[in-house]
Amino acid sequence: MTPDDLDGVVAVAQLSFPDHPEERACFANRLELYPQGCFVLAAPDGGIMGYLVAYPWKANAAPALNVLIDAIPTDAEVVYLHDLALHPDMRGGGHTRPIIERLADQARADGWPSVALVAVNDASSFWSRNGFEVQNPPGMAAKLASYGDDARYMVRPL
Repeated sequence: MTPDDLDGVVAVAQLSFPDHPEERACFANRLELYPQGCFVLAAPDGGIMGYLVAYPWKANAAPALNVLIDAIPTDAEVVYLHDLALHPDMRGGGHTRPIIERLADQARADGWPSVALVAVNDASSFWSRNGFEVQNPPGMAAKLASYGDDARYMVRPL
């Protein structure tokens, strides 16, 4: 992902997560903090058809949505997969597993022991098929409430 991709990323995000909107500045912030964890699926014409955004974060925690982060926490313990989305025209084409594996390879190469995420929109079974397991750390239920009733904190050991 590059800064030139951000308008396309926001467009895909709006289609994919209308109930969890995030500003362009949020995506730019994450790209600046951890560019090796930000990827796009580009169409042949250069249009953005999907993206993945991840960055180091604290274990058993989820950053607030649509909030800028000043820096990667010094006590970061995992790579947090903030967002993965595909344009509706690209869904079902096998594009997600390769980018998830690319992130896992990058996180492993950077020395992180696991990747964590919050599954929303009844996606926990999708994430389970990609090696993630539901975790229920103390105090997490209250944090997940802002993501919706079906939100699940999940971790994939590397």
